[in-house]
Amino acid sequence: MRSILLDLERMKYPNTGLYHYCSSLATHLLKHKHADEGFQLFIPKALKGSFGDQVRYITLQLHSKLYMTGTRDVQVWHMTHQQSKYYPVNANTKMVLTIHDLNYLHESDSERRKNKYNAMVLKGIERANIITCISEFVKKDVMQNLATFGKPVKVIYNGCNFQDIEPEYIPTYIPAKPFLFSLGIIGPKKNFHVVPSILPSLDAELIISGTPYGDYNKKIMAEAKKFGVEDRVHLTGPVSEKDKNWYLKNCKAFIFPSLAEGFGLPVLEAMYYGKPVFLSRLTSLPEVGGEHAYYFDNFLPEHMRDVFEKGMHHYETTHPQELIKAWAMRFSWDNTAREYLSIYRKLRP
Repeated sequence: MRSILLDLERMKYPNTGLYHYCSSLATHLLKHKHADEGFQLFIPKALKGSFGDQVRYITLQLHSKLYMTGTRDVQVWHMTHQQSKYYPVNANTKMVLTIHDLNYLHESDSERRKNKYNAMVLKGIERANIITCISEFVKKDVMQNLATFGKPVKVIYNGCNFQDIEPEYIPTYIPAKPFLFSLGIIGPKKNFHVVPSILPSLDAELIISGTPYGDYNKKIMAEAKKFGVEDRVHLTGPVSEKDKNWYLKNCKAFIFPSLAEGFGLPVLEAMYYGKPVFLSRLTSLPEVGGEHAYYFDNFLPEHMRDVFEKGMHHYETTHPQELIKAWAMRFSWDNTAREYLSIYRKLRP
């Protein structure tokens, strides 16, 4: 049986984009694989068995960085994240490397940090037989900033999980007013602290859901207080999938002013519900939102309010919900899985 190993080590971080990327990719690869394609999943111990009994599980151990028992016969190894430290033990094993972003180049002025992560990514590129990037922006970033040693570089877009929520479902926190929504790790890269400046002219709440990073929560609330809207800003922490989908389905608009994204799955999740999305023009976001999103050119309060007011007027007068949803539906995990399976089949002996 042909053996393909999928590195799902990043599923040790729940409530993150990488967790959902790994989970969705594995689910759809197994859905579309051929009967003679055997998969091994390298996975945190607590998640062993999560994908059924038709695959072999290799659990994360202390010695895994040095050697993973039972992987010498792997024909194709998919390193699903550019910062993975786990490599094939057999020099004949073909390797696919997926690069999600080079955000460290855009977030930090520290040359030491940039050099550290460059070295990590370059190690994967040198070992890989083919490199995939999750957006054209990431591919361009890679080609401009890193040596690729003549390896082929291909864009395979992420899919998106679209889930309708039961009409009777009630989330943990129920807003008392119409609300704006945003989602992601609550850290500086997401730039959430600029969003409260939109609220003074609105009779609305702002809900931001995600895992806190450091004390960035305090910066968001300090900005909310500066604009006199702290009683209308709610940081929920991480939320369940059902809560997330309830907020996406019922929000007035989705706001995502991120400074650095390799892709931006929450944007598509909001667009699936036909919602107006307001994004930064930075990194991959214009590629993901396309012509169906509204964009901030800067983060000055007056400009953000102006963009929001004009965007909402356009949305409420043109009713583009179906066009927005159709755009989101183009990003399918079934298509993503088929593209990766095609690569595996070309690489295997």
